[in-house]
Amino acid sequence: MELKPALSAFVTGGASGIGRALCLALGEKGVFVTVVDLSEEKGQEVASIIQQKNANLHPKLDIPPAMFIRCDVTNRNDLQKAFGKHLATYGGLDICINSAGIASKIVFHNDQTDGAQTWRRIIDVNLISVMACTQLAIKAMESMKKPGVIVNLGSAAGLYPLSSDPAYTASKGGVVMFTRALLPYKRKGIRVNVLCPEFVKTELAATAVGEKFTERIGGYVPMEMVIEGTFELITDESKAGSCLWISNRRGMEYSPTPAEEAKYLLPSSSLRKNSSSTFFQKIEIPQSFDKVVVHTLSHNFREATSMVHAPLRLPIKPDQVLVKIIYAGVNASDVNFSSGHYFSNGNKDLQSLLPLNAGFEGVGIIAAVGDSVNHLKVGTPAAMMTFGSYAEFVTVHSKHILPVARPDPEVVAMLTSGLTASIALEKAAQMESGKVVLVTAAAGGTGQFAVQLAKLAGNKVVATCGGKDKATLLKQLGVDRVIDYRSEDIKTVLKTEYPKGVDIIYESVGGDMFSLCLNALAVYGRLIVIGMISQYQGEQGWEPSNYPGICEKILKKSQTIAGFFLIQYAHLWQQHLDTLFRLFSSGKLKVSVDPKRFLGVQSVVDAVEYLHSGKSVGKVVVCIDPTFIEPKPKL
Repeated sequence: MELKPALSAFVTGGASGIGRALCLALGEKGVFVTVVDLSEEKGQEVASIIQQKNANLHPKLDIPPAMFIRCDVTNRNDLQKAFGKHLATYGGLDICINSAGIASKIVFHNDQTDGAQTWRRIIDVNLISVMACTQLAIKAMESMKKPGVIVNLGSAAGLYPLSSDPAYTASKGGVVMFTRALLPYKRKGIRVNVLCPEFVKTELAATAVGEKFTERIGGYVPMEMVIEGTFELITDESKAGSCLWISNRRGMEYSPTPAEEAKYLLPSSSLRKNSSSTFFQKIEIPQSFDKVVVHTLSHNFREATSMVHAPLRLPIKPDQVLVKIIYAGVNASDVNFSSGHYFSNGNKDLQSLLPLNAGFEGVGIIAAVGDSVNHLKVGTPAAMMTFGSYAEFVTVHSKHILPVARPDPEVVAMLTSGLTASIALEKAAQMESGKVVLVTAAAGGTGQFAVQLAKLAGNKVVATCGGKDKATLLKQLGVDRVIDYRSEDIKTVLKTEYPKGVDIIYESVGGDMFSLCLNALAVYGRLIVIGMISQYQGEQGWEPSNYPGICEKILKKSQTIAGFFLIQYAHLWQQHLDTLFRLFSSGKLKVSVDPKRFLGVQSVVDAVEYLHSGKSVGKVVVCIDPTFIEPKPKL
């Protein structure tokens, strides 16, 4: 999401160095900024610059676009007054950046004092005040019901030891671990992240390190990189409890890496199964609930379905699990289900099975377990990929429960969409590194995973989409060549730029796109069919297409066309889901959830139609229980 005018930011240490640069960068975006610092002269100067730049962005304002508050961040009363004034002026808090920090000119082993003005002071300013400011910011966001983002300024010295200033290293290391431990606040819509740049050319850096050391590590980090990293932590809603390390040597990367994280993490599935932690100690189970059912067979989802109020029958069977659905995922194939294409029976026999419970995937909280279910606990998060997720509650066999870390919308996206990409590329595509991989409909639910997994495997990725917003998302995901079919001809681009053809194609559109992809396939190439969304809608619903000459084409170039249907790979779901979640948690994998909100069971039909409109960017998700939904920041 973009930084927009009229958001408000509270920045400590905002009068100089990194804090000053961030205040000015936020001001240029039209964000209201409260500059917090001890230096009144420098702080007033920063506020004045922002006010002048924002004059055109905020005409006829009754409040200042920026203000300075003199504050000692180690003084609790000063901090409370500063936060209070910010809230009274701007009516809320969207962004808090804790940038205030100091270093010592006295080497620790030469320090003969009690540390009150040296190492103890460093700990007070760099760590304790950051914790205090973070706590006050969280309280402000909760009380004003305006969740947002907190970015704490750490340092590369918090990731590896800086021998010249052990106290500084200790304080920044504390900030890193403190911030990472605040990941669970994401469930409340409050994301806390930490930025760890190597040394930027500021007065603080001159105090902390010498020029020779700076030269050995590749020189000072440009302030522009620090601003870019901060904005990424603010705008990327997948980032929570994240630590972004910035250096000239390695660029921007998240720490720890998945390999480093694996050294101390237990296998995630085992950890979740054996964990005694719960989201809720007690879940209220109603006598009835709402769900979406297919009452007549039709490719028109609105005509085929209705919302019904059904009794909740208790107790459940010994091997069953009752799940309270929080989020349900929307899939293109929902219309295939409503028209009966996923059943082997003829329509006449299928009619006798109606009504059918709709929805393929969901995440939620285990509300009850049968007597023989010992490995799952009430109150813990769970995912399911069986029919019936478009409901407030669903009862499934315990073998269909996939333990997950959190019942988040990003986890929903990892189910049908993420697992299809992960397993199809590994098993059907037999993906290696050093290949050219083409992904069609790449900005959709499964395409976004396919492009990233292909990049992580070391491939060059080409992606098709329709529209500027989708193209922007794909570029952010690292796609090497984005083809927007609304402004470019896909066939011409592939023929001109990839004359030898494409090695692997991940295809979900069907129809003319399938034919185009087949013609663009390289010698030994593999085309993986995971869907054909272009054929799912229409007056007659899903109709097969003819592809004459297909045998001759694949024979001539030793090519492979492989179909992939996720249900046949159920034995791999938990393994790949764990891998996807680890990649996501470590910052290696981004998960895009379409920003359009669908709340409650009654919004399911609208969500399905929205997906088929072609307007969605990322995974379309329905929040079945709006009382649980994470409040989203305005960013």
